[in-house]
Amino acid sequence: MITQKAKYALRALTLLARAEPGEPIQIPDIADQQKIPKKFLEQIMLDLKRGGMVESRRGKQGGYLLLRPASEITYGEVLRLIDGPVAPLPCLSLTAYRRCEDCDGETDCEIRRVFARVADETRAVLLTTSLADAAADAGDAPH
Repeated sequence: MITQKAKYALRALTLLARAEPGEPIQIPDIADQQKIPKKFLEQIMLDLKRGGMVESRRGKQGGYLLLRPASEITYGEVLRLIDGPVAPLPCLSLTAYRRCEDCDGETDCEIRRVFARVADETRAVLLTTSLADAAADAGDAPH
């Protein structure tokens, strides 16, 4: 399962993806529209800024906006930044591979074989679904 922090990050980013290009949105507005606690959102936006997904502008007309086009930011990238590796087992992670502590051999592991299929399918969706795709699909999907 993804964390609440990741859900909030994805909600905030999707709102920014729907915004007029070049028009920043302020934290109180994001928090209100997406029902995210303001203090928690501030931390999330700092993480997203450090991760190169958003930029902030100061001043009366300031706020946050996407640093890159929404079509270039994937769900998988956001989840990795906020929650860490996407894989269900450490031995299947592309970015943080670790042999399982109780492993007798990865090639003979039936659990790994099944979850490798799960990981591949999950990655296929997460790494090809952009914020732009999610924003466009928002009207079609159940909540």
